[in-house]
Amino acid sequence: MSEHRPGTQERLRRLNVTTMVVVTASVGTLLVAVDARTWWHAVILSLSVAAALVASMRWTADGIPRVVLPCLIVTAVVWLAGVLVVGGHTAFFGISVVGPLYAPKLPRHRVVAAVGLIAFVAVAGSARLLVSPADVLGVLIPYVLIPAGVMVVVTGSMFAGQVFYDLVEELEQSREREAELAVIRERIRFASDLHDIQGHTLHVVKLKITLAEKLVRSDIERVEEELREVHALVSDTITQTKELAYAQRRLNLSVELENAKNLFEAAGVRVRVNREAYVDESINGLLGQVLRETTTNILRHAQATRVRITLSESGITIVNDGAREAPIPKLSGLATLKERVADSGGELTVEQKDGRFLTAAAFPCLRSATPPSTARKNSAARKDSAAREDDR
Repeated sequence: MSEHRPGTQERLRRLNVTTMVVVTASVGTLLVAVDARTWWHAVILSLSVAAALVASMRWTADGIPRVVLPCLIVTAVVWLAGVLVVGGHTAFFGISVVGPLYAPKLPRHRVVAAVGLIAFVAVAGSARLLVSPADVLGVLIPYVLIPAGVMVVVTGSMFAGQVFYDLVEELEQSREREAELAVIRERIRFASDLHDIQGHTLHVVKLKITLAEKLVRSDIERVEEELREVHALVSDTITQTKELAYAQRRLNLSVELENAKNLFEAAGVRVRVNREAYVDESINGLLGQVLRETTTNILRHAQATRVRITLSESGITIVNDGAREAPIPKLSGLATLKERVADSGGELTVEQKDGRFLTAAAFPCLRSATPPSTARKNSAARKDSAAREDDR
């Protein structure tokens, strides 16, 4: 799934980068306008803001980008220039952005790096005493305490944010593993179906051939009968294998519904099943195939958190909230089922809108042909669904 769309952590990072760039540009421009007294003061302070913007935009890159060290050096030099030359106590703005952004991303010694940054800001600010040795209080508050305090708060916030992102990444990886395991279980179930079809047949064929070998000289008519049965059995097995390979084997909708709920639950997806009516028996197996194929597609191609399955007497609707912001992908399994549904007088609909992906199979011809007894059952099913929803 992560191959098709960015993960939760990446989307959060992009949102934060956009916010940081806007805030950094706005606040940095305001501080330059307030602190600069000449045009070259503005140029010096603007270098720090520009470096902070570059570092912010590269924050989503894996590891530590090469631009970070030059940006950190530029912001540090601007802070020293602001202390000793410009006399701007807000010149630490750039380093207060670059340093806290990347200290939590270091592979090791993160805390040491953060403490070193805070100490550098405080010590560099105290260098203002070289220019104004008599004004200790006027140097201590704006050039030492305030910058160091801001660095502590911002750095602490970024460390807390990094912990949050790490947790999100772990949860995302866990979810992907669960989805992969669910798909593996589906493959194992397919292999089990194939074994059930062919394993029994091959065993029976072996017994019948062994019997035919014993009777080949004594009862030729019985041998011919056994060989005819073997031929019919093999032909039937070939047909069943083809049906299984092309998802055309008749399935039970109730079994597939329970299996789908188990698969979604294993992948961390909440499922809601609305039973509006009893499904017509003539389309039970076909709707089971639609549900199985849709379940596999959701687990493989979507990043859903909720799935709603609605059953009626004439169809099924599956909606999930994991649609990608891209054209509908080519789903060969559903394309094959669409033809089979059409051949049976129904219609398979696939829609993607507002972050939701809908798959619906409907057989309108069954709505007007519902017998009175089934209609009474459907009415009871709708009342039961209104009173109790199967929600996981």
